[in-house]
Amino acid sequence: MSDLLEGVALVSGAGSGIGRATSLAFVRHGIKQLALLDIDTAGMAATRKLIFELNDNVEVLEIQADLSNEKAIVDAVQKVTKTFGQINIAVNNVGIGGPICATSEMGVEDYRKVVDLDLIGLWIAQREEIRQMLRQEPRGQSPETRSRGVIVNLSSTYGHVAPSGTTPAPPYIACKHGVLGMTKMDANSYAKDGIRINAICPGFVNTPAFKAAVQQGVMQDELKKVPMGRFAEPSEIAEAISFLVSPMSSYMSGANLVVDG
Repeated sequence: MSDLLEGVALVSGAGSGIGRATSLAFVRHGIKQLALLDIDTAGMAATRKLIFELNDNVEVLEIQADLSNEKAIVDAVQKVTKTFGQINIAVNNVGIGGPICATSEMGVEDYRKVVDLDLIGLWIAQREEIRQMLRQEPRGQSPETRSRGVIVNLSSTYGHVAPSGTTPAPPYIACKHGVLGMTKMDANSYAKDGIRINAICPGFVNTPAFKAAVQQGVMQDELKKVPMGRFAEPSEIAEAISFLVSPMSSYMSGANLVVDG
């Protein structure tokens, strides 16, 4: 255990994959008050069990929320604030992959379902976190590290590029590019208020959803392009997120950190 991180942390998508690994990393690095958001209650319960195996002195709040629903997001952020008094760290791990389908063959509803969660849902979460952080007094011992809060948004390497034509994912790619845009815009707007906002851009990560795609043969061609020749483990992405929310990255805002092997 370390004391790299302090305060109240909120992690969405905490029931599995990167969200679960990030929750565990935060506890290892000193977080004692942690809010978990997910639609999957069983997944959150499993994450909480792993947290208590690391440290049974952590206060864990579990909130079931559909992050494509504005009211659910607003209510969730208010519940975190009512329980813990503030939000110092927020990780918006929001998104689904959507269909592997060319634009010419895709329906509007399939496209909109991805956008509603991956882009609009994430933006609403960021908006509510910013509103809460603006109400908070700055924390930190020095001018360099004093802040009202830190936000990290989950984008992707596909926020910079697109996959080959053999694995088309039009709404997912559009959303991940959009996440970088909203990160940069709000980072510029709220840096003066002591709020840092960055994005992380993972490559291929050994999450349950990605393993299923590989087993179906969907991502085999893309995997061959990874120079390290392997997938990332969720814990590797979680450590990069921990860096972005820590004082070690105190002069970073509006950045997008690529972690792609």
